[in-house]
Amino acid sequence: MKYASFRFDGIDQVGEVRGDSIIPLDGVSAIGPTTTPDVLRSAPRKTADAVDAGDVSLLPVVVDPRKIVCVGLNYMSHITETGRDLPEYPVLFPKYAAGLIGADDDLALPPESTQVDWEGELAVVIGRGGRRIAEDDAPDHVLGYTVANDITMRDYQYKNHQFMAGKIWDRTTPLGPHLVTPDEVDVANAGIRTVLNGDTVQDSSLSLLIFPIARLISPISEVTELTPGDVILTGTPGGVGFRMDPKVFLKDGDVVTVTIDGVGELQTRVTVES
Repeated sequence: MKYASFRFDGIDQVGEVRGDSIIPLDGVSAIGPTTTPDVLRSAPRKTADAVDAGDVSLLPVVVDPRKIVCVGLNYMSHITETGRDLPEYPVLFPKYAAGLIGADDDLALPPESTQVDWEGELAVVIGRGGRRIAEDDAPDHVLGYTVANDITMRDYQYKNHQFMAGKIWDRTTPLGPHLVTPDEVDVANAGIRTVLNGDTVQDSSLSLLIFPIARLISPISEVTELTPGDVILTGTPGGVGFRMDPKVFLKDGDVVTVTIDGVGELQTRVTVES
């Protein structure tokens, strides 16, 4: 199934996406710590309150996750373009919930950074929590998948050895448009592409992840308990603007689109923060 987090008439809701309509779920206003797969499946559908998908404002799939764990250097093509060594353990860093925006939101470039870059990624949403989850059991803990753009301020990322400053800017990480349940997509072999103003800048496959989804969930859950609604960003393939010659960064008026086959298309218009 496919689900959307959305706002309609000023009310935040979660609904099942059916074609061009969204059917609100009774009793589910957000995907979060209490949202297990059973909750989504069993929630009554308010079919009489169905809304046209074009009439709603899409929110981040998970509006207020307790944790967002991001993975760096998880494609060989990205490792090659950065000149870094192949990691033996996932490169992990956090983002904050305040950084998320929905599929209908513009990306507002902050005035402090002149090197805003794109990173198309698969996002995994946890549906069943746990600590020290075995790799073989990890798929049972997934609620679903969505698309993310791990926007990065490169000039801030490289100010020091801890590049977190380039990753945690408020309202700069698009997440959406929908949550797709694992039974709906062969995510292990799906293609992933990023297109900037009509030109393809990233083109790869999730089959090329160095650390696949289960091999991320297991070590992450060793160091911190995962809870429903937590989000894992699985890393970006080669083709980021910072590694181009000459370098390319996002500017006012750009449109950047991240597509993952079977998961969705996340299109973001770039503006300037007022």
